[in-house]
Amino acid sequence: MMSELVLPQFIFSLIQHLREGYNEPALDLPSEKDLHKILQVLEPHVSFLEDLTKMGGAMRSVLTQVLTSQQFYKDLSSGVGENACAKTSHEKYLIALKGSGLAFPEDKLACGMQEQGAGTSTLAVQGLAGATATSGQGNSSDEEDQDGSQGVGKRKRVKLSSTTKDQSIMDVLKHKCFLEELLFWTIKYEFPQKMVTFLLNMLPDQDYKIAFTKTFVQHYAFIMKTLKKSHESDTMSNRIVHISVQLFSNEELARQVTEECQLLDIMVTVLLYMMESCLIKSELQDEENSLHVVVNCGEALLKNNTYWPLVSDFINILSHQSVAKKFLEDHGLLVTWMNFVSFFQGMNLNKRELNEHVEFESQTYYAAFAAELEACAQPMWGLLSHCKVRETQEYTRNVVRYCLEALQDWFDAINFVDEPAPNQVTFHLPLHRYFAMFLSKAVKCQELDLDTILPDQEMLMKLMIHPLQIQASLSEIHSNMWVRNGLQIKGQAMTYVQSHFCNSMIDPDIYLLQVCASRLDPDYFISSVFERFKVVDLLTMASQHQNTVLDSEHERSMLEGALTFLVLLLSLRLHLGMTDDEILRAEMVAQLCMNDRTHSSLLDLIPENPNPKSGIIPGSLSFESVLSAVADFKAPVFEPGGSMQQGMYTPKAEVWDKEFDPVMVILRTVYRRDVQSAMDRYTAFLKQSGKFPGNPWPPYKKRTPLHPSYKGLVKLLHCKTLHIVLFTLLYKILMDHQNLSEHVLCMVLYLIELGLENSPEQESDEEVSAGGQERCHDSWFPGSNLVSNMRHFINYVRVRVPETAPEVKREPPASTSSDGLTSSQSSRRKSLQRENSGTAQVFSLVAERRKKFQEIINRNSSEANQVVRPKTSMKWSAPGATPQLTTAILEVKESILSLLIKLHHKLSGKQNSYYPPWLDDVDVLIHPEIPRYSHGDGMTAVERILLKAAIQSRLNKRIIEEICRKVTPPVPPKKISSAEKKTLDKEERRQKARERQQKLLAEFASRQKSFMETAMDVESPDADIAMEIATSEQHVSEAIYDCVICGQSGPSTEERPTGLVVLLQASSVLGQCRNSPEPRKLPTTEEEQIYPWDTCAALHDVRLAILQRYFKDSSCLQAVSIGWEGGVYVQTCGHTLHIDCHKSYMESLRNDQVLQGFSVDKGEFTCPLCRQFANSVLPCYPGNNVERSLWQSHSNKSMQDLVREVEELQEQLGTFPVSISSETNLSKEMESVMKDIKSTTQKKYTDYSKSPGSPDNDFLFMYSVARTNLELELVHRGGNLCSGGASTAGKRSCLNQLFHVLAMHMRLYSIDSAYNPWRKLTQLLQDKNSELIKEEVPEVPVLYRDVSSLLLIQILTMPQPLHKEHFTCIVKVLFTLLYTQALVALSVKCSAEDRMAWKESGVLKKNTPSGEKSWEALLGHVVSELSKGKIYEEGETEELTVVNPDSVECYLQQFCLPFLRITSLLQHHLFGGDLPSCQEDEEFAVLASCLGLLPSFQSSNQFTSASCLDWSVPAFDMISQWCLELAAFAEGYPDQVKTLLIQEPKWDLPRLLQLPENYNTIFQYYHRKACTVCTKVPKDPAVCLVCGTFVCLKGLCCKQQSYCECVLHSQNCGAGTGIFLLINASVIIIIRGHRFCLWGSVYLDAHGEEDRDLRRGKPLYICKERYKVLEQQWVSHTFDHINKRWGPHYNGL
Repeated sequence: MMSELVLPQFIFSLIQHLREGYNEPALDLPSEKDLHKILQVLEPHVSFLEDLTKMGGAMRSVLTQVLTSQQFYKDLSSGVGENACAKTSHEKYLIALKGSGLAFPEDKLACGMQEQGAGTSTLAVQGLAGATATSGQGNSSDEEDQDGSQGVGKRKRVKLSSTTKDQSIMDVLKHKCFLEELLFWTIKYEFPQKMVTFLLNMLPDQDYKIAFTKTFVQHYAFIMKTLKKSHESDTMSNRIVHISVQLFSNEELARQVTEECQLLDIMVTVLLYMMESCLIKSELQDEENSLHVVVNCGEALLKNNTYWPLVSDFINILSHQSVAKKFLEDHGLLVTWMNFVSFFQGMNLNKRELNEHVEFESQTYYAAFAAELEACAQPMWGLLSHCKVRETQEYTRNVVRYCLEALQDWFDAINFVDEPAPNQVTFHLPLHRYFAMFLSKAVKCQELDLDTILPDQEMLMKLMIHPLQIQASLSEIHSNMWVRNGLQIKGQAMTYVQSHFCNSMIDPDIYLLQVCASRLDPDYFISSVFERFKVVDLLTMASQHQNTVLDSEHERSMLEGALTFLVLLLSLRLHLGMTDDEILRAEMVAQLCMNDRTHSSLLDLIPENPNPKSGIIPGSLSFESVLSAVADFKAPVFEPGGSMQQGMYTPKAEVWDKEFDPVMVILRTVYRRDVQSAMDRYTAFLKQSGKFPGNPWPPYKKRTPLHPSYKGLVKLLHCKTLHIVLFTLLYKILMDHQNLSEHVLCMVLYLIELGLENSPEQESDEEVSAGGQERCHDSWFPGSNLVSNMRHFINYVRVRVPETAPEVKREPPASTSSDGLTSSQSSRRKSLQRENSGTAQVFSLVAERRKKFQEIINRNSSEANQVVRPKTSMKWSAPGATPQLTTAILEVKESILSLLIKLHHKLSGKQNSYYPPWLDDVDVLIHPEIPRYSHGDGMTAVERILLKAAIQSRLNKRIIEEICRKVTPPVPPKKISSAEKKTLDKEERRQKARERQQKLLAEFASRQKSFMETAMDVESPDADIAMEIATSEQHVSEAIYDCVICGQSGPSTEERPTGLVVLLQASSVLGQCRNSPEPRKLPTTEEEQIYPWDTCAALHDVRLAILQRYFKDSSCLQAVSIGWEGGVYVQTCGHTLHIDCHKSYMESLRNDQVLQGFSVDKGEFTCPLCRQFANSVLPCYPGNNVERSLWQSHSNKSMQDLVREVEELQEQLGTFPVSISSETNLSKEMESVMKDIKSTTQKKYTDYSKSPGSPDNDFLFMYSVARTNLELELVHRGGNLCSGGASTAGKRSCLNQLFHVLAMHMRLYSIDSAYNPWRKLTQLLQDKNSELIKEEVPEVPVLYRDVSSLLLIQILTMPQPLHKEHFTCIVKVLFTLLYTQALVALSVKCSAEDRMAWKESGVLKKNTPSGEKSWEALLGHVVSELSKGKIYEEGETEELTVVNPDSVECYLQQFCLPFLRITSLLQHHLFGGDLPSCQEDEEFAVLASCLGLLPSFQSSNQFTSASCLDWSVPAFDMISQWCLELAAFAEGYPDQVKTLLIQEPKWDLPRLLQLPENYNTIFQYYHRKACTVCTKVPKDPAVCLVCGTFVCLKGLCCKQQSYCECVLHSQNCGAGTGIFLLINASVIIIIRGHRFCLWGSVYLDAHGEEDRDLRRGKPLYICKERYKVLEQQWVSHTFDHINKRWGPHYNGL
């Protein structure tokens, strides 16, 4: 009860607020701000109501009662009471109503009466300013004409005055209850979201639903007006549809409203009114007197699709059978609707520009095509879907009747008689298309007799003109005749045939032309076609002609166009008898033949019936079943370095064999190149399957039989006009007249074959006697049947030729006609007017057409005045009017059959090449379907046609045999005119030029090929082995380099150094190695988080930090390597260039304005030869590339001597071959490249010393660069050297040059001899204690030092080039240290009992002669030495599981392997020589012998690692000395001793995170996840695939010092390389330094396709191959080379 008292007041207060707030502004548009303010004030009111609606059914019904009660409304709002406030609000309400062009009921008298019911066709044309209030749209003058200036200036806007009947719909609104006024204000305020939600939330209440729907319908016109004025028409449209789709999708409700509120009337009228506001005069046909009006596509209404909410409602209600039935039965509605459609008929008219190019290309055609599709075609398909059965015949009759009436009105309005205006075309003929589609439906589904609904002949003649004009214009556009109209005209031609439009545009047009052709006189139709295509003049037997309407360069393509159109017209069966399944199959085959297609693009390209309820829904069962029948699925393939393929469908072999239909392909191609593509693929198929080796012609495909209603279409193939054209063209091709192409011949033969396939009925053979042929020598053909006309000989032809033509002879024709043609084949083209000796002969095509047209018009109308054609254009007057033409008679003496046989000879290039096959094998005639004829070139086609002709008639067979028996005289020799001679010379010159070019290209190609072989195998380790061996055999004294810029070859010298093109990049790939072989997963729940503690980089950092805590800084920095994170990786494409050439090349790039995706200022460039990305040049060291001369056999110097020599060499500083004092170009370059290397990575990755800028830092950084490159090469080889072979990269390795550069710089830092590690490794210190006392901070104990780092320090501080024996010596000494480290690590791992056991067994072995080479002895000694300190006391150690000799041996080998691998690689790069390949279990032994540690390689069974040891000093003393250092350290810090011991390194290869199978898992977790930095949910979330960090892409929230989060993360996580998965797009982006690129997606749908931006919403699954490729590119650092589309990110990602 309470609610019933309070609610009315509450709602009324809401309405009052709305009234108060609304000021009718002068401009009729309230300012956005004011409205917005009021809405904010009312927010709580509406929210309260919204909450009430959520309280349930009871509350809703109370609300409904209040909203719909008329009593409440009357009491509260009429403004009668004494309440002043209410009064003003009521007045405001009235003003608002008036201002909206709506009348309040009381003022109704004046409503529509000023405009008397002047019928719809009357026009009130007013100037722009004078468009005063017509039919209640008072505001139109100010708003709607603002576009007057936009190029519509010269076109007057047109207003239609409307009948009074519509006035009530448009202008009267009476509010009787709150709901109605509430909706009124909702509309007035442009549908505020809150109000919309409230109104929709009430819908579950049935009474409310009905009341609201009625109210909505009542306000429909008002909605349209508001929408038209709205600034935010897009949002408003969405909200309107949001409401209307709820109301009109319910069939019951829609039917009720249709019956009670005239919904259909309202909708159609409102649409009509809406369009009336933007009409202009049509300029089609008769510009001055045209009465037709069309919509102006430039208006905002059309450009912005403002009409779509109303149209979509209309389509929605037409989908209900009961509503559509009402519409189709209501004649008045149909008339109005056809009126509406006629506004679009002929819109967006194009006029061909003949003089200069248009200044401004208008893009209005988008609006025009969209409008026709949405406003005309979609409702049409909606109506058609209800005309599927016999009972609905009446509807079709109605639509066709009113459609024809509208068309008749249209023809009258544009003053159309029989000739279309030249150089004009419109692609929009919706009335024609309505007519065509309803005809098609009538025949296909309703079994109507076509003739009962077709109009008379005259109407058919008019109907065919405009669609035919479009077909001719398409051909003109493709022949570049419209080029001055700009690109947009091509755009229109393409849109017209494009898959979303074709079945509402080109298909109905062609069908309509087929219907007209089947009912009109065939000669008239054929001649119309050639006249429309402007090639009539070309169809003459004469060798020269004048074409009055076409430039000669367009003739050939227009002729091809005309013939192709005829072929399409005669062979398409889309509406003439094919079932829906056959159509779908044909469409699919056509699309697949053009190109392999992905599933989604096929769905998109197959024109589905635009009405969703029609049955062919993409994705329906029939689509999938047809697809699997015609196509094979090609799973996505991945060539590394290739583009990412998607899953594709490709036609099955039998489809190419039997179903490939070039006609369908031509119909459906948007781009002409697709036709060629289909033919190329067909050719490839025939070659591959061995069916035909040459260049095939398009195959002839048998057609579905015609539906009986269209049998008349076949008459076209059997009419004299066509036969004359075919005969003429065959003759001209045989005589080599100009401007005829193979395509023309192909189409001519296709038409002949179509005629033979569809011959009317067997003619009797006896009818024509041999004598009869002579009798009609001067008429063309005796009958109309192609089969008999083919054999008819034509002896003489009279032609009209220009006086200059060689045919013209002055003597009487009888004596001379025989050699009429022999004298000439002049190079001009020809014309189709022939004459009979007595009377003008059958052939002036055009005059002939005129006559037919006049006859029909006379028959149809008694008014004589129509006979006189208005404006006869001079062009087509009498054939003799142009005086330069004269008549000549040609002797021809050929029939179509004889021409075909001669053609066969011509095509084969041999005389008598045709031999009738049935003479050998009579079966041919009985079983004509021989596969050997189905594919082939022109000769095959000719053979097939002759065979068919012979089968059809015995006479033909006899005549073919006769012709073949007469040996065909040779084709007359040409007399070469001087003009032709010129062209021949030109040809020859061209040929020679072409050959020269070929030669050059071939040479270039071979160069490129050899380069490709060396450069491009990114991932094939084996490819270069052979080459490597080849190069290693040439013992050259000096390396020769080719400069790829200047092309000269020569050695690299001090003065003019050569350099390798290299790319330097910082890399943290090594740092991502982990200790476990199990890859980490990408977290997809809160529990799974990733902590980066166990990565290689983290562990190395911790180790260095601890060392620095306890030991002297400078020695710490030589005890480890850095560069696990942010190390510099150097790679090359293998090409060299002079450094000075490179500098000038960089200069030219700097001046080049067209900048590519790299920045020249940062030193970036692409290799001039292979275009690989690079950013530096590494100087090549003079001398031999690899020092083969020093590759001596093992020398016989003793180990001690070598150790001494090494030490001495390290002491000599100045013997570096390039002395720094004398600066040469080479040393300068080496310094600059060193700077480049340093600046490649960030400072934090190079500065580890406690005292910044200390030289130790540089020293550490330099040898670490070498380490990083060796380690990475090892990773690229899969982590071991078992595969052996040459370096993976073969020529593409630059390590040798890199070592030279590094060595030169390292030699600048001398190591104080006292601290030289070499001493500690090779000499026993005499006074053990004095050493330790001097130092307050001790040096790092030798056992804590990283052996691989020591190796690099030793090698790089030696003078270059290094001798092999010294290298081996260094390796042997270091191996002893490594082995000792292994033993120490092992001893710490054992239990105390085991240690005791080893100690005892070791003592026994110690004294044997081979004690130094037995691990037991050495281990025992280590244990006893270390026991002296506090090393073993700390806590219990983790136990080795089984401690038996085998497992120990295995442990020791595993411990030493990484060092042996690095050393072997180093040796390989310094000295050449191949790496042996081996099994994994013998890798240790093989590498040891390769390094010279093993005197001779024994079989593996008795092999022990200790046998490789070669001590330079007594082993046990040395070990004692090393262990002592540890014991001393343990005194002070017993807890740290073990942590610092070098552990067995067991790094797994670097891997990206493992991704879940299903993309949804990732999406659900991340797209709602809040960012850890800014705690907001990012708009573009992304996740790093290396470490799993969640980041905001482009988020300003997480920006630090102008770097966005992804860029920042890529620097911290990958030293500048980041791999991110964008959650909302499923795409991966790569950031590399200052550039980024979209890599693609690793998630594909079931059909192997990406779904970028998740637009299609298909379930996505991981594609493991793709992910592998991504990982491969990451590990091998090849992102820069493989991905081509890079752009700068300006730190904004």
